Amino acid sequence: MVRRKRKRKAVLLAMLCFMLYPISIAPSTAKADLSASLTTSSVTEMITEEMTGNKKWEPYDRPEQYQNYTTEKDVFITMRDGVKLAADVHRPDGPGPFPVILTQTPYNKNLSGNENLNEYFIKRGYVHVVVDVRGTGTSQGTWDSFGIAEQEDGKELVEWAALQPWSNGKVGLYGSSYRAINQFFTAAQHPKGLAAMFPVVPMADMYRDIVMSGGNVNTGFIPLWLGLVTTTGLLPPTYTLSDPVQAAGVIINHAGQTSGFQTNTLASSLTGGSFAYDGQSAWLRSPIYVVDQVKVPAFVVGGLHDIFQRGEPLLYEKLKANGVKTKLLVGNWTHGDYGSGLPADNIPTLDQIALKWFDKYLKGMSVDVENIPDVTQFLLGDGHFQVQPGWPHAKAQAEKYYLRSGNQLTKETPALLETSELMLQQPLNGICSGSTNQWTMGLLGAFPCMKDNRLTEASEITYTTARANSDLRISGPIAAKIYASTTRNEAVLSVRVTDVAPDGSSSELTAGWLIASHRAVDSTKSRFINGESIQPWHPFTKEAVQEVTPGEVMEFNIEIFPTNAVIKERHRLRVSIGPSDFPHSLSPLPQLRDQLGGVVTILHNKNYPSSIVLPIVK
Repeated sequence: MVRRKRKRKAVLLAMLCFMLYPISIAPSTAKADLSASLTTSSVTEMITEEMTGNKKWEPYDRPEQYQNYTTEKDVFITMRDGVKLAADVHRPDGPGPFPVILTQTPYNKNLSGNENLNEYFIKRGYVHVVVDVRGTGTSQGTWDSFGIAEQEDGKELVEWAALQPWSNGKVGLYGSSYRAINQFFTAAQHPKGLAAMFPVVPMADMYRDIVMSGGNVNTGFIPLWLGLVTTTGLLPPTYTLSDPVQAAGVIINHAGQTSGFQTNTLASSLTGGSFAYDGQSAWLRSPIYVVDQVKVPAFVVGGLHDIFQRGEPLLYEKLKANGVKTKLLVGNWTHGDYGSGLPADNIPTLDQIALKWFDKYLKGMSVDVENIPDVTQFLLGDGHFQVQPGWPHAKAQAEKYYLRSGNQLTKETPALLETSELMLQQPLNGICSGSTNQWTMGLLGAFPCMKDNRLTEASEITYTTARANSDLRISGPIAAKIYASTTRNEAVLSVRVTDVAPDGSSSELTAGWLIASHRAVDSTKSRFINGESIQPWHPFTKEAVQEVTPGEVMEFNIEIFPTNAVIKERHRLRVSIGPSDFPHSLSPLPQLRDQLGGVVTILHNKNYPSSIVLPIVK
């Protein structure tokens, strides 16, 4: 019995070493190492048991300790360069001192909302400090969206909060979206007093996740976001009557910024300027480039239909590989409804989870956060959350499905002579799709065609499997390799993966996009599973741009954002290829000019075997 346990531990140790190998694995190395680690079902079962162990979700809450609290409005905190940031300090009415939860927002702390005033935390013994980042809300300065000055402010704010007489010296970071992203920049500077963070729906890679996914401008979300920051920054400060001169100066300064970051970002992206390419501007504002410096416990929350669905698991993966105490919870959420439906499947609400996290690391309470499962994801097609062994799923194997004549999607390779499909290049495809609902943060979810892609698929080329005779589980990133040519000097392919129900309705699971001139791939930064590329990485730099020659067959390696789904028995899996994904995205104007009116040919035969690689869990 002892010998058997030692042998099992040795096997598990070897397998875990394989799994912690860096994700940038060359194809040959990946095939040698990972294929061996994923082929023996008995071994993967042991891995699953070892990695999940007895970890399980349990409800968590505790009674309110303080019925009342005091709010200090517009506490001005002077930064190193003299700029004053405005903070609201919400303190429990008690002797203290208390741990502090810090939220940094660009959306005006004076607006009502849980993240600007979280009574749940305050009444359970936390001070909630909410600060307008520089150049927004009622704070002074110029807004530069995660610029160097704003990042340095985060460190000073934590250290200020830790030294206040009502503080016990420990600070936690909390908030969603922008308020989650800046947590990484703050934590990477190791401010004194920072003890934990709780980022909800954060971005990882500014270029690939959101602004220019696939090389196309995000016209669905970016204008809405820039408009939101601009509008909330023009609201009169609460101190307008008591200090009209300072209030007027803040409003005038914010109004003058509309020709700054906001206009420059949108104009540069649309016209093919610097923001249309990956580089210093995007790297500076991307948490994935500083996450290696984060050392405090971090609980990451994401959404399968969130605008940051690509980056959330990548941040978790990096933290985990670096030995940081971290957890990942991914729900069936867009950017506008994260946390909805909780509690469910024994998973508490997000505030209750955050309370447990902060009770452990800010209050030092004896609460069992270690046994919260490391990775929990909602399973599309099943309707429930599931605990899984790691991200990507430890049991995932790459399986290839080929695009075939007759709109088929099969595991059999295509024949030498199979007909090709033609598609007109136009920029307005995709309005009635799940993508539109996702990239407008769920605002259009009430429209039926946002939940059924059949109307959009009428102008796309579809490839569909036969009805499944058993459940097909997919978990992780997906890659499409499409061979195509065009009659013009540019082309765009939008690839959707959908679940087709027995009644014919087509529910979008996830999607990916790529502009032809950005088709260059860096294999050293791509992800491979058992020798197959499953997450191609494109440089998207001006230097990496490749020429598009009319009539020349090109290989599009398209990154399709990760999902977690099951294609149930009698359902079908569909791959749909379109010429655009509007209103989510639009090509920069120079590329749009070169692609309009072009006829794209999608090839799928023995010489050009277009395919999709799925992470299948068995």
